[in-house]
Amino acid sequence: MGRAFDPITLEILWRRLISIVDEADGAVARTAFSSLLRDAHDYTCMFTDRKGRELAQGTFVTPGQSGAMAIGIRNLVNKIPVEVYKPEDVFITNDPWALAGHLNDVCVMSPIFFKNKLTAFTACVFHHSDIGGRVSSDNHDVFEEGIFIPIVKLYDGGVLNQPVIDMIRWNVRTPDEVIGDIRSQIAANHVCAEKIGLMLKENNLESLDDLADQIISRTEKSMREGIEKIPDGVYRAEGMIEQMQGKENLVVKAAVEVRGSDIMIDLDGSSPQVNWGGNVVYNFTFAYVFMAVKSMFDPDIPNNEGCAKPIQLKAPEGSVVNCKFPAAVAARLVVGHFITEIIYRALSGVLPNRVIAASGGTPAQMNVFYGKRSDGRPWHSVIIRGGGMGASSNNDGNYVYIFPANGANTPVEIFESDTPLIVESRELLPDSGGPGRTKGGLGQREVFRVPDDKYAPIPPVHLGIQAGRHIHPPQGLFGGKPGAKARFLVNGAPGNPFGLTQLKPGEAVTIDAAGGGGCGNPLEREPERVVSDVMEGYVSLEKAREDYGVVIDPKTRKVDEKATRKLREGLSKG
Repeated sequence: MGRAFDPITLEILWRRLISIVDEADGAVARTAFSSLLRDAHDYTCMFTDRKGRELAQGTFVTPGQSGAMAIGIRNLVNKIPVEVYKPEDVFITNDPWALAGHLNDVCVMSPIFFKNKLTAFTACVFHHSDIGGRVSSDNHDVFEEGIFIPIVKLYDGGVLNQPVIDMIRWNVRTPDEVIGDIRSQIAANHVCAEKIGLMLKENNLESLDDLADQIISRTEKSMREGIEKIPDGVYRAEGMIEQMQGKENLVVKAAVEVRGSDIMIDLDGSSPQVNWGGNVVYNFTFAYVFMAVKSMFDPDIPNNEGCAKPIQLKAPEGSVVNCKFPAAVAARLVVGHFITEIIYRALSGVLPNRVIAASGGTPAQMNVFYGKRSDGRPWHSVIIRGGGMGASSNNDGNYVYIFPANGANTPVEIFESDTPLIVESRELLPDSGGPGRTKGGLGQREVFRVPDDKYAPIPPVHLGIQAGRHIHPPQGLFGGKPGAKARFLVNGAPGNPFGLTQLKPGEAVTIDAAGGGGCGNPLEREPERVVSDVMEGYVSLEKAREDYGVVIDPKTRKVDEKATRKLREGLSKG
């Protein structure tokens, strides 16, 4: 029998494992080159036991990476014979089917040795802004999307594999930034390895095996207890997702079966894979299935292998939610982010207080700008943008929130310092939040302009967009109304949000992120809250009357109670 830990010791050691990953996370924030990593936090750090079972992730993670890593790192660890691993080895790969679903997500993985024995593995996945290739959602296969790195040793026993670095350097537009970010990944892994060894030494542990067994088993037990609280049955929902212009909508169907403490998600009937970058690999689909189930049934317990044990996923191979190589996958968020929303909708009837309406940040807007400066130097920048979060039964949706992908909106000041572009405005969009008893979060507008400087002219700028909600707005829940749709304008006219856009000096794009869906009947929202929304500029006087049935005096900004009561009675009847 292995060593048993009393509850207090177990909790202390468990929390220490998480703090170690958070320390590695902090190392990234201090050393990463790309603003997508430093400021938007599009990366995830984690480590496993020697069997590849996930033990701890950072406190702030990206669900699409963290959920995919839980499967992917275990598979990679067990794919390589144990005798191959040596101290100071470092492996690298960006295989979309092995890990997080597109080439930009590069994984650096390191074995951890303690007393000359293989003890654990640490890994981090960074979304690299630049991975080469044709930067557009309308690519037809993965070969167009950038450099594909199979799992190889980046360091062999501490010795750098220089040809791998050279291969990467010569296939990207901004090599100094890309190589700098890879070194940041190596630094994060080094922090994890060093601190885990110190923890083992201080606590007189020979390995993590016994600790891992107890953490994972306790987590699984807690997760199963949450699932057992809802009735057995099969709960169904489907989502309609817009494609590129001129193509039919995609359909994602979900049948969620609850049987005791097990939960099975079957995505049979979802659309076949497509010939553009919206395809999703199995791991990424599982990540957002996991996100939905974990957030509903046991949101507070830290992520590890035990959380995933009660969950089974069936996704038909060759479908848009389990595509086959060499499908284009760069824009997998355009479809994959919807998985969580669809699972919520399926279980909304039995878990009404654990779900939210559709979000305008589903999918997150990812805008890839690149070009050359006036002196010919290449530049490349990726920013992510959130829309309004869907309302819950108890709370209004957050504004400009990236959900379910997590992450942060890149600050305007950082973007302008990294690129030659000008951000003319960034603002909340009034009336964009879906009306409801609780209101959907507001979307946002941002206007980007290419400067027209005759003294230091720059070449045209390229923009590739990964986004959605331009056709189908985020739906409300339990009687709530939809949020506003997204918009993409080029010099004031509708543009193509799925292809490449070229901007000449003096030209501008306007990008509106959608608002979140409302929850519950808007006529049940307290008039005082509607007045507050109007005073803050979130809801106009006209929409207060039209959507909420609240009549507000434009001069005093007070509710006309008699007129409001009469208007609400009329609206509720028809």
